[in-house]
Amino acid sequence: MEEDSGPDPASAIAAENTALREEVRLLREQVESLTMKQRFGIHRFAASDKDIRFFTKFASYTLLMRFWAQIEPAVPSMVSVRQAQRGNLTESRIWTPQEQIREYLPVDFKDYPDTTVILDCTELKCQCPSSPLLQSEVFSTYKSHCTLKGLIGIAPHGAVTFVSALYAGSISDKQITKESGIINLLKPDMAVMVDRGFLIEDIVPCKIYRPAFLAGRSQMSAAEVGETQAIARLRVHVERLIRRVKEHTFFDTEIPLRLFGSINQIYTVACLLTNYENGPLVKAWVKKPEA
Repeated sequence: MEEDSGPDPASAIAAENTALREEVRLLREQVESLTMKQRFGIHRFAASDKDIRFFTKFASYTLLMRFWAQIEPAVPSMVSVRQAQRGNLTESRIWTPQEQIREYLPVDFKDYPDTTVILDCTELKCQCPSSPLLQSEVFSTYKSHCTLKGLIGIAPHGAVTFVSALYAGSISDKQITKESGIINLLKPDMAVMVDRGFLIEDIVPCKIYRPAFLAGRSQMSAAEVGETQAIARLRVHVERLIRRVKEHTFFDTEIPLRLFGSINQIYTVACLLTNYENGPLVKAWVKKPEA
């Protein structure tokens, strides 16, 4: 009777090769996972405010983490744009109560203490529709291009407190003020600061601060010149805020027609993020905590 010669050497080698291949596969997955974390993990850029600014528009890693800490609890309840469009979600307001506006009113506004909001319009270039009728609707004579136009408002201390929907670029400042919903938020004891072109006295229930017109005169009085310069110095900050919104790379090119269904949500998020991404518009306006 022949004796058992033991395990087949070829089978043993094959089993060993299989085990080695599995070990190599696991190691490769670990390396790829580590590489992905190093490549895309935000922590990689924590030491460089310049990199954080480039990738996220936030001024620093610390500021980004503070923002994330604020919104993280709400992440499970967030919905996509398509879900929001299908549902009946109630729009939440970002309007700041008047008493809080006055609490944080910068000293620069001492001559305009009832100012609640500084308003201005901005236009975003968009792809021109093929239809001549639609082209005439979205064509902006101011920009000489097809645009979408929105009304944006900031509190005197620089925070965005109002963002309208986007309208066809041909809409006037007065009409967009009517349709935006801002009038429903204004009260008689408030004041609105606007540019010279906002002729809205007859549609708002409150005071208007606006640079003076010459109105056919050869020159303005010394008092009018002084007030015009003062208002211009204060309302220029809404233009700086709009510039921050447009610094988002998304707005570097024309908005394609295929995104018209979701552009309002994208634009609103970009506006609101400016309240978190950057430092204050004017550092001197920051109210220091009491000791």
